[in-house]
Amino acid sequence: MKSMTRSLLMAVGLATSVSAFAFEPEKPECIAPAKPGGGFDLTCRIASNGLGDAGLLPSPMAVTFMPGGVGAVAYNHINANRRDDADTLVAFSSGSLLNLAQSKWGKDLDENDARWVGAAGVDYGAVIVKADAPWNTLGELVEDIKADPSSFVLGAGGGVGSQDWMKAAILMKSVGVDPKEMRYVAYEGGGEAIAALMGGHIKVYPGDMGEMKGQLEAGRLKVLASMSPERLDGEFKDIPTAVEQGYDAEWAILRGFYLGPDVSDEAYDYWTETFKKAYDSNVFQQTVLDQGLVPYKSAGAELDADVKKRVALMRELAKEAGLIK
Repeated sequence: MKSMTRSLLMAVGLATSVSAFAFEPEKPECIAPAKPGGGFDLTCRIASNGLGDAGLLPSPMAVTFMPGGVGAVAYNHINANRRDDADTLVAFSSGSLLNLAQSKWGKDLDENDARWVGAAGVDYGAVIVKADAPWNTLGELVEDIKADPSSFVLGAGGGVGSQDWMKAAILMKSVGVDPKEMRYVAYEGGGEAIAALMGGHIKVYPGDMGEMKGQLEAGRLKVLASMSPERLDGEFKDIPTAVEQGYDAEWAILRGFYLGPDVSDEAYDYWTETFKKAYDSNVFQQTVLDQGLVPYKSAGAELDADVKKRVALMRELAKEAGLIK
């Protein structure tokens, strides 16, 4: 009898073990919801290169670009056509969550129409100008903006109400300028905004620190301030924060990945465990740092709760700003 009981327990344990690892992606893919360049691109590179180099993927991960609506096209595509596609991760940022909070991706879609599975890292806003711009400090730029706000054209990825617009608005508000006075041009992602800055079509780009790695090394752009609570490490250590320069302007960007809303628990658990393993991998964490992000460990149910809390807060902020009713 004891022998039979032991055999049954072993069989149950084996079945549990097998079911826990039954799913494995056949053709892993990461969708970057914008054109090449910018934050979504670097987020997918963290998944493709970081997970791959850490030996956590069964085969190389492809990166697909799906621009449109700063994430709207990808979110609608997943919900309409690939709701249960467990092979495909989609990159998101705090800007994505802000759009969801304002129902910009469709009145019938909200934060519950995805399975938020893993964080890539945290980035921070940045006040960026061309390398040959006349300003070398945030204070110098601010003085010129205050003198004639309407003469300054700012541009970034996303329209009015997007996180890049919010970063610009926060900066304007911190210097006593009504954000409604600023001239703002919307682009499809950070890559286009950087090109516009380089081409002289805009004067200031309220972008992200993570996007600046290659650009700073090339000496084509300069960052007047990071919108982080304190200075960042590494190559950004010499860049002062807006706060230390006397301006109440902070903006943190969470970057991560979601799956379709009907992806099985089995597949969701697989990806959750994959990210948890990645957070313990020096190779993966170095990839995060190499992309200019600060490591942020959150996956599965923890990230899901985090995302929904952020969306709820952003929805309230958008109401206060009169962007939604």
